[in-house]
Amino acid sequence: MVGAGQAGLSAAYFLPRFGIGDYVVLDHNSGPGGAWRQRWPSLTLRAANRVHDLPGWGLQDALGTDCDDIPASTGVAQYFGEYEKRFGIDVHRPAHVASVTRDAEDYMVSGRAHDGPFEYRTRAVINCTGTWDSPFLPALRGAHEFRGTQLHAHDYRTAEPFAGKTVAVVGAGITAVQLLLEIAEVADTVWFSRREVQWDETPFDPEKGRRAVARVEERVRAGLPPGSVVSVTGLPVTAAMRRGIDSGVLTRRPMFASLSPDGPLLADGSLVRADVILWCTGFRYSMDHLAPLGLRAPGGGIVMTGRLATEVAGEPRLHLLGYGPSASTIGANRAGREAARAIAEILRGSGGSGPGRVGDTPLA
Repeated sequence: MVGAGQAGLSAAYFLPRFGIGDYVVLDHNSGPGGAWRQRWPSLTLRAANRVHDLPGWGLQDALGTDCDDIPASTGVAQYFGEYEKRFGIDVHRPAHVASVTRDAEDYMVSGRAHDGPFEYRTRAVINCTGTWDSPFLPALRGAHEFRGTQLHAHDYRTAEPFAGKTVAVVGAGITAVQLLLEIAEVADTVWFSRREVQWDETPFDPEKGRRAVARVEERVRAGLPPGSVVSVTGLPVTAAMRRGIDSGVLTRRPMFASLSPDGPLLADGSLVRADVILWCTGFRYSMDHLAPLGLRAPGGGIVMTGRLATEVAGEPRLHLLGYGPSASTIGANRAGREAARAIAEILRGSGGSGPGRVGDTPLA
């Protein structure tokens, strides 16, 4: 298993419950918490809409019922760490997976850990690497000429360095809105996005969630890139967002055509001066290590199949969690259970096992 975030820990919880006790979990982080470890300090569990409970033991059980104001970066790390101990999930970290290849029978997972290179042989792979390590920056004319500061949301920590400056925030997702509201307290802001922002003031009920998942699932089953969840659901309007809309802070402008040394240049040639460009332009899936398997379809995505679309088409022993419909904390739990169940069923039928050893090199 590659990755020990929500999806990875969910799958690791379910594997023994379906009769698989011989497995290895590899994680490139130095400690528990997955991508949450890198979130900006002001993002609390409340602002992150909490974190969906891992199976078998909830967040409030680990942190207490008054945990809303704990920073998500430290709170989730503590929760995941205690979860690993509680259920005996032995995560090898830091372990950086460089490639996954296959022969007629097995997959080979190769990389480097703190104690040297590794190579694992395994009958099945559950990939749970998510997106946080692959921030996306659009190619834009003049980007290298801008004299101010450019950073991606991946690298944002606090608004204080931008006090008294003009910050252009780019993006139409929840991260762009959250950071824009925070930065606007200390700086002048202007908001740009490629697409119109779809505000949604209706409650997010289970039926709405099912419709969103169904649309994403339809895309990955066709081998198309999954697309963002917000593009399907719209942005849920919180009280803070409503204040931002009413005050004019959350007034979106169409995406600029290029960058000049002094700031964005609009389509009509006019200049919007800015000291900082904050790119909240999303992430790509961190799956370069799977490139040797040649999984990409002509549509640009990976054709997924299986009951919850976690299984790569033609590769029943390779499951991708956190890709497509399972790219949410709720979806990750369901996907972890389904991947564990499906792999256990296949291995029982083939008489296969989990990680093995060849010579002195551990193989999983």
